[in-house]
Amino acid sequence: MTSYRLSDRARALVAALFLVVLIAPTSPALGTPRAEVAPSGASLGGAMGHDEGPSPVGEADEVPQGEWPLAPQPEVARRFDAPDAPWGAGHRGVDLAGSPGAVVRAAMDGTVAFVGVIAGKAVVSVDHGATRTTYEPVMATLAVGDPVAAGAPLGRLGIAGSHCFPAACLHWGWIRNADRVYLDPLLLVDAPKPVRLLPLWRGDPVR
Repeated sequence: MTSYRLSDRARALVAALFLVVLIAPTSPALGTPRAEVAPSGASLGGAMGHDEGPSPVGEADEVPQGEWPLAPQPEVARRFDAPDAPWGAGHRGVDLAGSPGAVVRAAMDGTVAFVGVIAGKAVVSVDHGATRTTYEPVMATLAVGDPVAAGAPLGRLGIAGSHCFPAACLHWGWIRNADRVYLDPLLLVDAPKPVRLLPLWRGDPVR
C-alpha cells in the first residue's frame, strides 16, 4: 500500500514538472531570445510602398544627402523591395526610366570600386566609405580607383541587361559595406512616398 502511495506522489511530481516546462517558454523573461530586425526608420524619409529595409549606417546616423544619377529627375519604374533573407526574393535597388546613352552620374562623393561585367550586365560601383552605390547597365568612362564627386559622370546608360528591356532604365543600388545589406537608394534623394488611395468604406489601409 505504501509503495502505491509513493508512486502516486511521484506521478504528481512529474506532472507538475511537465506543466512548468510547457508553460515557461511563453513567459517573456524565460523565453528564448530572438534576433532583432534592424529598424526601417520612418524618420529616414523613406521612399517606397513596401518595407524600406534596415537603417543605412546606424540608428544614430543620418542618411547622407545624395543626387539623382539621371537628369532630369527620372521616373521610378520599379521601387526597392527589401528581401527577407540574403537569398530571398525582392528587388535590391530601384529602376529609373532613362534613354540609351544618357549620362549616368555618381549619387555621392566617392571612389570607383568596380568596373566590369556581371551576369552579362555592365556594372559600375562607387565606394562611399560606409556604403557603396551600384549602377547598371552602364558603359563606364572611368576606371577603378578614380575619385568622383557627387553628380560627376560615371558613364552612359546601356540597353543590354536593362530591367525594363526593350526600354532603357538604370538599376540603381545602395549597399551597406559592413554586412552587405541592401538599402533603398531613394532615401538618398528623399523621394516622396507613393500615395495610397483607400476605399471610402475602409478605415484601415489595405495591406
